[in-house]
Amino acid sequence: MSTPRPQSSWEWACRIAPPVPKKKLPSEEVLDHPLKPMTITVSETRGASKRVGTGSSTPTPSLVMDPLGAALDGSDPLSQFAKDPLTTDAWDTSDSPSTKVSSSSSDEYMEPWHTRRAVILNKFTTSEKLSMVSSFLAAGEKVVRPQSSVSSVVRTRLEQLDDYDDGSMRELGNLSQQEYITRIEQLNKELVLNWEKDSRVNALRIAIQCSALLEDTSVIRFYPSKFVLITDILDIFGKLVYDRIKAKAESKITAGRKGSTGLPDNFTPDMIPEEAKEICSNWFYKCSSIRELVRRLYVEASILKTYSFLTKAEFSDALTRLTKMVRGIGDPLVAVYARCYLCRVGMSVSTINRQFLKENFYDFLATYHQLFSGPVRSVLNTQKVDMCTYLHLYTPALEWIVQGLAHNAPESLLVEILSRCYHKGNSALLLNTVMTSFRPSYISSRALYFIELISACNTEGYPQYLLFKSLGNCLSVAETESPLQVLNEVWKVISKLEQPSQYIACAEVWAHFVVTHFSNHEINIFLGDIIQHMTPNRVYEQFYPQLLNIVDKVVTHCADFESLFSMDKFLPLIDMFHGETIKVNVCKSIMAAYMSRGSNQLSNDPIVIDALMFVCRGMHDSVSVLTVEDEKRQIGLLISQLVRQVNFGQDLEQQLSYFVEARAAFTNLDSVHTTLVQCVNKLSVNTGRIVRGHHTRKTASFVRACAAYCYITIPSIFSEYTRLQLYLLSAEVALMNQCLGQADACLKAALSLVPELPTSIEVDGKMRSSEPYLTSYISHFLSLLLIVPDSPQLGVLYLLRGLLNVLKHYTWEQNSSARIRIYLYVIDMLSTAAQETYPYAIRKVDSNDVLYGSDPKFIAEINSVCSGLVEEILTHLKFLGSSDQLQKQSALAFDLFIRIVIRGDLTSPGLATLALNLWNLANKNRLLDPKLAVRTVEYLKRRSHLQGSQQNVYNELLNKLGL
Repeated sequence: MSTPRPQSSWEWACRIAPPVPKKKLPSEEVLDHPLKPMTITVSETRGASKRVGTGSSTPTPSLVMDPLGAALDGSDPLSQFAKDPLTTDAWDTSDSPSTKVSSSSSDEYMEPWHTRRAVILNKFTTSEKLSMVSSFLAAGEKVVRPQSSVSSVVRTRLEQLDDYDDGSMRELGNLSQQEYITRIEQLNKELVLNWEKDSRVNALRIAIQCSALLEDTSVIRFYPSKFVLITDILDIFGKLVYDRIKAKAESKITAGRKGSTGLPDNFTPDMIPEEAKEICSNWFYKCSSIRELVRRLYVEASILKTYSFLTKAEFSDALTRLTKMVRGIGDPLVAVYARCYLCRVGMSVSTINRQFLKENFYDFLATYHQLFSGPVRSVLNTQKVDMCTYLHLYTPALEWIVQGLAHNAPESLLVEILSRCYHKGNSALLLNTVMTSFRPSYISSRALYFIELISACNTEGYPQYLLFKSLGNCLSVAETESPLQVLNEVWKVISKLEQPSQYIACAEVWAHFVVTHFSNHEINIFLGDIIQHMTPNRVYEQFYPQLLNIVDKVVTHCADFESLFSMDKFLPLIDMFHGETIKVNVCKSIMAAYMSRGSNQLSNDPIVIDALMFVCRGMHDSVSVLTVEDEKRQIGLLISQLVRQVNFGQDLEQQLSYFVEARAAFTNLDSVHTTLVQCVNKLSVNTGRIVRGHHTRKTASFVRACAAYCYITIPSIFSEYTRLQLYLLSAEVALMNQCLGQADACLKAALSLVPELPTSIEVDGKMRSSEPYLTSYISHFLSLLLIVPDSPQLGVLYLLRGLLNVLKHYTWEQNSSARIRIYLYVIDMLSTAAQETYPYAIRKVDSNDVLYGSDPKFIAEINSVCSGLVEEILTHLKFLGSSDQLQKQSALAFDLFIRIVIRGDLTSPGLATLALNLWNLANKNRLLDPKLAVRTVEYLKRRSHLQGSQQNVYNELLNKLGL
C-alpha cells in the first residue's frame, strides 16, 4: 500500500472540509419598510436650482422630493438613498497624493485597465446587427412609451433625467459593429458638447441613456466591448462633474482670499465653499431620482469621486451600499460587469480597505449557479451561443475583480478563496480566474495541488485544456518544486488531447517551462511529441504561429547551439514550416537568438555552421523582386553576421572555401556580397601579417586567389558607389601583399565604373548631387595612385592619364567646378610625385620614386601634364568671369596661386608672372578674405628669409604684389 503524499494544513482545509450548507444572503433588521411613504425636504438656492437645470429662476425655498409618489401611491423606495447623500467618500485618482503613492507602488501583477480595455475591444466582436435607443441621435424610429399617471412635478423631473421626453426617443436598429461604435462616439461628443453649452441636464440624460444600453444583452457576444465603450463615456461624465465643482470651489476661494491659488491637491471637505457643496449634493439628488437600478448604479458610481467635496468619512459604507444594490440585477452577466465597474471605481477611491472587492466576489459566488440555470441556457439557445463562449464573456470582469482582490494579498486569501470555490459545481471558470489573478509564485508553490483540482473539477462549458494553459503561464514565470513530476502529471492529460488546437495551445505555453527546467534530452522528447501530434493530415499548417513561438522559446533559452542542432527533432520541426513568410520568420528567430548569444564568439563547428547555413538559405531563397527593401536589409544583416562569425583559425584555405560556398549560396543580396569581399580582404591582410610581409610561393598564391575572389565578386553588386569603394579597398589590400597586377586590375575597373556613376545619390531620404562624393573618392584614389608603380608595358603615368580621360568625358552638372577642383588635387599629387622620396610607401613595393629616381624625362612628363591642367583651369577662370561668377573666380584663382607659390618653380619668368596675375585676379573685386591674404603674405615673407636659390624670387614677388 503506497504512502499518501503529505499535505499541508491548507490542503486539508480545502479538500476534506464538510459540504457547506446553503446560506441565504446576509440580511439586517430595519425599522422602516423600504416602500413606506417618506417625504424629503431639500432647500435650494436660486443659483443651485439653476445649476441642476430646473430651468426656473424663481426662488424655491422648499421642494418635495417624491418623484415616484403618485405612481406608487406615495411610496418612494429610492428615498432612503436620497436621505443622506453624504455617506460615501471620494475616489480621487488624479489629485490625491495617497492614490499616487499607491499607484507607484503597484507591482507588475496588477494589470492597468487601459491594457485590459484594448484586449476586450479586440477580442469580443460580433457580426450580428445591433440596436440602441437614444434621444440625442438623428434618424431611427420613434419609441412609443406607455402613459403613466404621474403628477406634473414628477413628470418634469423624470423628463429631465430619464427618457420620458415623449416623441424624442428613437431606436436605431440593424447597426453593424462599426456603425454602433460610431454612434457611441457621437453620444460621447454630444455629452461634451452639451456640457460646454452649460446644458448639464442633457449631459446627465446622455449618461443615463448610455447606462441603459448596458441593460440590453440581445447580442450577448458583444456585451464586454459594449461595457468598455459605455463606461468610457461615464468616466468622461464623472470627470466633467468633478472638474466643474472643483473649478466652482476654486473660483469662490480665489474671489474671497487675495493671493490664493485655489485648492491644493490634498484638499479636505472643510476647505470647500458651501455653494460648491450644494451643487455637489444636487448631483447626487439627481442620481437618486433615477428609477432604473442599473442606470442609477452606473451614474452614481461614475460621479463617486465628487464625494471628496462633501466628506471623507465613510468609504466602506458607500461601497458596501452600492455592492448590495447590484444584488437586485437579475441577469448574471449584467451584474458581474456592474460589479466590475464598481470595483474599478472603488479601487481608485479606496487604496487601503479592499473589503468591498471581497464582498463583490463572494456575492458573485453566491449567484454562480445562475450561470448554468435553465433560463440562461434558454437565452443561449435562442442566440445560438454555446456555454463555452458564454462563460468566456465573464472572464474580463471576473478577472479584474479577483485581480484587484489578490493585489498584494497574502497567501491566506488564496486558501480562503479556494475553499469557497472548491464546493461550487462547474468551478472551472473560477479556478482559471484564480490562477490568472494571483501571484504566479502562489500558484507554482501549489502546482501539484492545482493539477489535482483541475483533474477533478467539472469542466462543462470550460475546457480542461484552458486550465492547464493558465497553470503553464504561472509556472513559466515562477519557480516550482519537482518540475519533472509536475510535467509528467500535466503531460499525461495534454498528450491525450485529441483536438490539435487544444494540444498546440497547451504545448505553446508549456514550452517555456520545459526549456527553462530541463536539459536538451527532455527538450528533444518534447519536440518529438509535438511533431507526432502535428504531422497527421498536415495539421501543422494551421498552427504556424504557435509552432513559431515554440521554436522561438527553444532557441532563446538554448545555451549550447551545438547540442541544439544535434537534436534529431529540431531540424524536422523546422522543416514543418512550408509557407515562405512563416519560414523566413522562423529562420530570423533562430539567427537572432544565435547572434544575441554569440555575437562576440567565433565558430568553426561544422554541425553548427551547416545548420545555420541551412537556416540562412531559407531566408535567402525567399528574396525576390517583390521583397521590400527593409526585409532585404534585415535578412542581409543576419546572414552577414553569420559570415563574420565563422572562423577556421589558421586554416586559411578552409576559410576561403567557406567564403566561396557562401557566395554561391547567397547570390541575391548585395549586402552579403559586400561583407564577403570585406572578409576576404581581411583574410588576405591577416595572411600578410602571419608571414610578416615575406610571402612564400604558397602564401603568394593564396593572397592572389583572395584578390581574384574580390575582383570576381564585386561586379555582382548592384550599387555603383559600393563597387567603387570595394575596388579601391581591394586594390589597397592587393598592393599591400605585392600583388601588383591585381591592384592595377582593380584600379582600372574602378576607372571604368566612374562614367556609370549616377548624377544623384540618396542621402537621408533626399536626393543629392553625387559630385561631392565623386570629388572625395577621386582624392582618395589619387592618394593611392601616388605609390602605385607604373607598368613597364603601359608607359609613364598611364593610370593617371586614364583618370584624366575619364574626367574629361564625364557629364558634369552645369556651372559645376567639381572637375576643376579635382584638377587641383591632381596637381598636388603630381607635385608630390616629382619629389625624390615620397612621404609614404608600402613595404616591398617600389613606387615611382624608386623606379625613376627623379629622372628628367619623368619630371618632364609631370610638367607636361601639369601644364595641360593649368590651361584647363585658366580657361575655366575666364568662363567664370564671363558669367559673372566672380566669387567662385576669386576663390579658384587664389587656390591656384597658392599651389604655384608652394609647389612651383618661381625662377621661371612665366610661372612667376602667372602667380602675380592670379593674385591680382583674386583681389580684383576685393572678394578675397583679408585673413587669408594676411596669412599668405606672412608665408611669403618667411620663404623670402630662407637661404636658397628662390630667396630673391620671393622678395621680387612680394614687391610686385604691392603690399
